[in-house]
Amino acid sequence: MEVTLFSVLALGFILGIRHALEPDHMIAVSTIASQSKKLWQASLAGVFWGIGHTATLFIIGLIFIMMKNDIPEKWSLTLEFLVGIMLVYLGIAAMFSIRKKHDHSHHHKHENLPLLTKVKKGTYNKSLFIGFIHGIAGSGAMVLLTMSTVHSVWQGALYIIVFGLGTVIGMLIFTTIIGIPFILSMKRMVASKALILTAGAISTIFGFYYMYNLGVNDGLFSLWI
Repeated sequence: MEVTLFSVLALGFILGIRHALEPDHMIAVSTIASQSKKLWQASLAGVFWGIGHTATLFIIGLIFIMMKNDIPEKWSLTLEFLVGIMLVYLGIAAMFSIRKKHDHSHHHKHENLPLLTKVKKGTYNKSLFIGFIHGIAGSGAMVLLTMSTVHSVWQGALYIIVFGLGTVIGMLIFTTIIGIPFILSMKRMVASKALILTAGAISTIFGFYYMYNLGVNDGLFSLWI
């Protein structure tokens, strides 16, 4: 039994890393990493995303596991739809941040210190919130996966925690890697703007596609009408 449980947890950890690298997750966090001033800030953004994601998965997932129930398809798809809205918002916000960067570059360095502190805290809070949304949207699939894998509530809780640890590590690695070109381009204003604009445009376009796919192809709109 111990070997079996260990194997299940190892699989959960690997699936957690893979889960972190799903397109909507990577695109959402890329818009945050693109605005980081230092590489460790981009890495921390990934960690905060993972913490938020794991927290909601654990709470909601555990409730439904104890109830031995699943989230209705209508609500599951609706929560996923919120991810699309969030991606569009993040993309547009990232593109508008280019103008803010230009305006702030005209201020003296000592005048910007309070602003940089605020931006740093805001960045991590935003990453945490994005993780929350992704966790809520993915809770239905998490419950199905956990209930088909483990045999008790405590094993389910342990599985979700290990799965969450995998997502934290996966996102930490991704945001560190994706943060490198943004940090390197910081001293080159044109390149920096181009990268941020690209990340914002991809997030916006993918967000609209994500909502269309859920609403039309997966039938969310017909479930509500």
